[in-house]
Amino acid sequence: MALKGWGESARYAGSKDRAFVSGLVLDVLRKRRSLGWMMGEDSARAAALAAVRFGWGWPVERVAEAAGDSEHGIGGLTEAELRALAEPNGTAAPAPVAGDYPDWLEPHITRVFGASRAAEMAALAERAPVDLRANSLKTDPDRAAKALHPLHAVPAGMLPNAFRIPAPAATDRAGSVETIPAFGKGWFEVQDLGSQIAAACAGEIKGKQVLDFCAGGGGKTLALAAAMGNTGQLYAHDSDARRMADIIPRATRAGVRNLQIRSPVESEPLKGMEGKMDVVFVDAPCTGAGTWRRHPDSKWRLSPEQLERRMAEQDQVLDQACVYVKPGGRLVYVTCSIFAEENEDRIAAFLARAPAFKIVAPPPQGEVSPGAKPPATEGVRAGSADFPPSSPVAEAPGDTSPRARGEEPLARFLTPESFLRLTPLTAATDGFFVALLERTA
Repeated sequence: MALKGWGESARYAGSKDRAFVSGLVLDVLRKRRSLGWMMGEDSARAAALAAVRFGWGWPVERVAEAAGDSEHGIGGLTEAELRALAEPNGTAAPAPVAGDYPDWLEPHITRVFGASRAAEMAALAERAPVDLRANSLKTDPDRAAKALHPLHAVPAGMLPNAFRIPAPAATDRAGSVETIPAFGKGWFEVQDLGSQIAAACAGEIKGKQVLDFCAGGGGKTLALAAAMGNTGQLYAHDSDARRMADIIPRATRAGVRNLQIRSPVESEPLKGMEGKMDVVFVDAPCTGAGTWRRHPDSKWRLSPEQLERRMAEQDQVLDQACVYVKPGGRLVYVTCSIFAEENEDRIAAFLARAPAFKIVAPPPQGEVSPGAKPPATEGVRAGSADFPPSSPVAEAPGDTSPRARGEEPLARFLTPESFLRLTPLTAATDGFFVALLERTA
């Protein structure tokens, strides 16, 4: 809100100036603790100076010149700042500083990631790419690739309809997807690869009865509709009608014809659907910790009380949604959170209340489109995805990647309980958790 307010009041600033300020503010929010550590000072000024010096690659002289600008500068550099910019603090930082997260989250993050927590969280503090889902109701991967060529999009891997525009360098501006004529025709939706994978975990749903219980703005609703190929019946519901305002125009643009909106403004919007759904998809309300690359301000505003409220909401939504699953049908529980309290713990508590459900593994996912190559693997730790966000390369002869061996791409991201956990470090996606539950009786 502060950034938006500045943009509205700073009429003197052109588009490049606004992009500069916005990029700098977001980069500082992503890494304010590690930037301050390098400067030896925990202040917004120190973090901003470190961001342009070490993140953007400005030489010390340029930083000094910009800071000392009489009209828009933040004030001349001190001797201590000049020394820190020339020789930053190189001592090992504690995990919350190296990973740029609040101290109170340390036990929660350690529980999930253990010794790799600093690396996992540092990846969650990087700039994010723009992922796109080619809408199979309107186009195919080959035509989509040609339409997206001006934006330098590449196959994102894992799913045949997923494409990626790599995150721009700090000094560059990202291309606008809306400028592609095919976007206006409904060929594409902006959707993180992790979100696309979560929707795909619904499995083969053509001709099925599917309820998107927490539809919100409709991103996963549209992905489910495309997977259904305009067969069967898809129902979209949310507890807040305002969140669903964009679904109908988005669905119309995407060519969806099997969608019914079940708005909460109706007295009993889901009456008569109890025990009749093949799939109930629950994109549960959560802290959104898995999206901190895109919304870095939210990690500093999160509180223990907010986490507790989200957990209570998740229990409630599971109890409400499960009644619509038919025997033999499935409940798909999804969060964009990294916390076990919102994920494994909520499923364990639900199963204790609902013994008619059991955990099952996610269904196999599609491969990349014919001829498409996954992005390169350089710089990714062992055991992680073989398609992080970088440029595509041809697979080398004798390639031993999971895909080359014919293995299921998602297997690497399954927990011992058969839950799916995706993170920027391991899967080059936002942070996502997926649990697939089957009703046995």
